[in-house]
Amino acid sequence: MKVGLFIPCYIDQFYPQVGIATLQLLEKLGCEVGYPSGQTCCGQPMANSGYEHLTDGCNRLFTDNFKSYDYIVAPSGSCVLHIKDHLHVADNETAATHIRQNIYELSEFLTDVLQVKSLRARFPHKVGVHQSCHGQRGLHVSQMTELVGPAFSKPLQLLNMVDGLELIELSRKDECCGFGGTFCVFEEAVSVKMGKDRVADHVHHGAEYITGNDVSCLMHLEGILRRQQSPVKVLHLAEILNNE
Repeated sequence: MKVGLFIPCYIDQFYPQVGIATLQLLEKLGCEVGYPSGQTCCGQPMANSGYEHLTDGCNRLFTDNFKSYDYIVAPSGSCVLHIKDHLHVADNETAATHIRQNIYELSEFLTDVLQVKSLRARFPHKVGVHQSCHGQRGLHVSQMTELVGPAFSKPLQLLNMVDGLELIELSRKDECCGFGGTFCVFEEAVSVKMGKDRVADHVHHGAEYITGNDVSCLMHLEGILRRQQSPVKVLHLAEILNNE
């Protein structure tokens, strides 16, 4: 299968190691991965701010870059959900539809498409998992605790394959971290308090690392940890799954 690697703006600019880990992991698992060098923003920041009508250029460029791939994979639930819900190109809707139907966040691609059963990964640390809202409530990569139904989590399913990794239990498993895209700008005080609460839950239960599948949320939590001078570190899911 031909897999197009979609790397969102903030990963490209601030966390390039997450993109590299994603590429290496997909190649280890036998994927033929391409990286369209012309890719830029998917348009989510504009849409979140009420300017979706200005994202036509982003939609066209994204479609042109990824229309030839069987699957598109990104280490970001929020950007993937934006594309799934909002990518439309009036005169190239067939290609846009193909992309919407075949774009995946990394953990759901590994579990649902590749159906990974084992990984050559080792990470001997206590790890807490932050379930990001877009991935959980939009992409359904894990069950929401407020719903009555069988518990599942695709990130946890993968992390349980990592040798030496100890998953910690949290008091509030799927609480929002407060990042919320532009919410953290317009409601700074509320956002910070939510982030502090999320960090405190991990710290209280002995986490050495916090991981997740959305770098935007992890960036928010990392900023709080640094200001608290905490020894707890933040790593994206791909970095742990790729660690040997």
